[in-house]
Amino acid sequence: MSQIKAVLFDKDGTLFDFYATWGVWAKGLLLEESGGDAALAARMGAAIGYDYVAETFAKDSMVIFDTPPDIAAALLPFFAGETVEGLTNRLNEAAAKVPMVEAVPLIPFLLELEARGLKLGVATNDGEAPARAHLAASGIAGMFDFVVGSDSGYGGKPAPGMQNAFAAHLGLAADQIAMVGDSVHDLVAGRAAGMATVAVLTGVADHDELAPHADVVLPDVGHLAAWL
Repeated sequence: MSQIKAVLFDKDGTLFDFYATWGVWAKGLLLEESGGDAALAARMGAAIGYDYVAETFAKDSMVIFDTPPDIAAALLPFFAGETVEGLTNRLNEAAAKVPMVEAVPLIPFLLELEARGLKLGVATNDGEAPARAHLAASGIAGMFDFVVGSDSGYGGKPAPGMQNAFAAHLGLAADQIAMVGDSVHDLVAGRAAGMATVAVLTGVADHDELAPHADVVLPDVGHLAAWL
């Protein structure tokens, strides 16, 4: 493996703890969008792989893997007269306001990586605008050389478009970059681009799901510096 000169992070479940951030918020959003009808909110949750009562996501929930337009399309039958584009915009606006729970204290973690001379980026299947809002709210937006979402023009994971764009942006070979993520989609995209792949366990997937696709499985991103 070449010396790692840059790190590309997934966002939800990687930089931010997935359940702590999205579990309770999703319940509130569904209840609001259902007009307070808990039974309807539960049906809406089921359509996207979310258990409204338990406040948990299925391991194959589209909220974990898919893009905002995909999620909007799955919810569209519950919204008479709405369009995928309109509902996507509403979901992105709501998501941008979510208080994010950091997987580890991110400022000192990222400062340590910067001190090593590493270039940093974020590639998420979330929309770019909410992603940038989340990074800004945590005080870390300026620490990344590259931030892209599934609507930024490079496609979404597990395709490697965002990964290839990050490498091109930095002028680095793919094997000089580590892709860090909490889902198989993240790791498949990284490997397809030719990057080193690092799995973390702050999302929904467990060690055995991630290990076949990763060069290493870490408890959280806080262990990355030691691995590097």
